[in-house]
Amino acid sequence: MEYVIGVDLGTSAVKVLLVDRSGQVRGEWTESYPLHQPHSGYSEQRPDDWVEKTIVALRRVWETAGVSPESIVGLSFSGQMHGLVLLDGDGNVVRNAILWNDTRTTKECREIEEKAGAEALLSIAKNRALEGFTLPKLLWVKNHEPHLYERARVFLLPKDYVRFRLTGHIAMDVSDAAGTLLLDIKTKTWSETIARAVGVDLSLCPPLVEATAFVGTLRPDVAERTGLPSSVNVFAGGADNACGAVGAGILAEGRMMSSIGTSGVVLAYEQSGEKDFAGHVHYFNHAEPDAYYIMGVTLAAGYSFDWWKRTFAEAAPIAEIVKRAAESPIGANGLLFTPYLVGERTPYADADIRGSFIGIDSAQTKWDFARAVMEGITFSLNESVEIIKASGKTIDSVVSIGGGAKSAEWLQIQADIFGLPVEKLKNEQGPGLGAAMIAACGVGWFDSLKQCADAFKQVESVVEPRPDAVAKYKELFSIYREIYPHTKELAKRLKAFRP
Repeated sequence: MEYVIGVDLGTSAVKVLLVDRSGQVRGEWTESYPLHQPHSGYSEQRPDDWVEKTIVALRRVWETAGVSPESIVGLSFSGQMHGLVLLDGDGNVVRNAILWNDTRTTKECREIEEKAGAEALLSIAKNRALEGFTLPKLLWVKNHEPHLYERARVFLLPKDYVRFRLTGHIAMDVSDAAGTLLLDIKTKTWSETIARAVGVDLSLCPPLVEATAFVGTLRPDVAERTGLPSSVNVFAGGADNACGAVGAGILAEGRMMSSIGTSGVVLAYEQSGEKDFAGHVHYFNHAEPDAYYIMGVTLAAGYSFDWWKRTFAEAAPIAEIVKRAAESPIGANGLLFTPYLVGERTPYADADIRGSFIGIDSAQTKWDFARAVMEGITFSLNESVEIIKASGKTIDSVVSIGGGAKSAEWLQIQADIFGLPVEKLKNEQGPGLGAAMIAACGVGWFDSLKQCADAFKQVESVVEPRPDAVAKYKELFSIYREIYPHTKELAKRLKAFRP
């Protein structure tokens, strides 16, 4: 029996999956690493922590699964997007990585818009300048740490740095590069127009490859530490959302994914790079060559649920919270919640907005609040669903992954709010499975990612929308959409009082 490995480099941990030729996960191992927040709005990690923990996980996954390491033939990656890793001429890390959820770069975003022009950004990179993207971080280092910027010879994204340390090969795949704000996503080349406008030398940009590209084998010292043969074929891999889409089978028109993790994502397959969404949703290259995806992001999705549990029901098991919340009626007895705990990204690119409970009544219970949080997260995702539908795209069904797929109650809420059938997968492993699928195709098990998805993906159940509930949620959603414009100025005025 042969196996491939998918490495998913997340924000809090690296998760490694061992997958056989039928798509069954035969082993998994997770290793966590710390997050450093030296100032409010800052979010950093040590790149070498990723490497060390990945090496540990690679060894533990085959040891605990009880398979021969010689049977492992391929390996690929999924990784947190947008993070900035700067390397000097010797390949050493210049400073801690600045992560996707770091919000220090508001001034740099305005600088990019002023110098490059908002229209040029949308025409070339297909996205607006947002704090989470990589280019604003690069300019922040240039503006605030010029001595470190001068030492830098190349920048990488998180998983690309780990892959470099494992193989010695420097490259960046186009699905992840699309999130830097420096890529021309149509031509899949670095944009000289944007780089010149903002004063960034294109020599800092690494070579580009497809997510499915073969990039080498394991370095001898890495092979020794992981116990894997140095002959293991390594493939570039992709951005976490692109790999999540691969794992969920979002590889054809009409397919959409809803992912509720720390952040929330709605993602739809797109064959063309020609559409114009005016920056209201993200537009990125897919892990599948010559394809794209459009995506909306809720910054605090599962994070909002975790915050509510930690603050108001710490001792209660998640399953009990969801069950009791489901006993509250649609609309949570007149209560709405907006999940803007750390600002918002889609469709409101607003780092200052904060969350609200609207309609608090003395008759409500904490379980009404729990339901309002679940509905509010889903309403936020539905803002992106509506933008995608308005573009003329037909969506036939939604695949739900992450925390929102773990309960029948939340699956039903998604089906009713989206007004679409929602699929729950039998063996949902998210981006890590997508990374393993890239490796499976790379070693020749399948001719395409779609063929691999058809073999690996197994639907456990389909939740249909209920017409009466759909009608009620449409009415509630129209009210929900009025909350942001009525609270954004209040949130800005309250900013001075926040820690």
